[in-house]
Amino acid sequence: MKRRFPLLPAHPERVCWGCDKYCAAHDLQCGNGSGRTQHPVEMLGDDWYLQGDWGFSDDELAAMPAPRQPR
Repeated sequence: MKRRFPLLPAHPERVCWGCDKYCAAHDLQCGNGSGRTQHPVEMLGDDWYLQGDWGFSDDELAAMPAPRQPR
């Protein structure tokens, strides 16, 4: 069973998001390249799942929390 992909992780920079292993950024195990794969929130912001087609169903989107508001 696949792990759920977190929408708004607390510290996305600490993890490689390139596969289902979610390795620590300093301990890459899957060999997907020489660098860490960023979480979409790092590139697109807190509302990343509202942009584009990520394969979420309408029910899943309705159940997702609202994006955090900037302070």
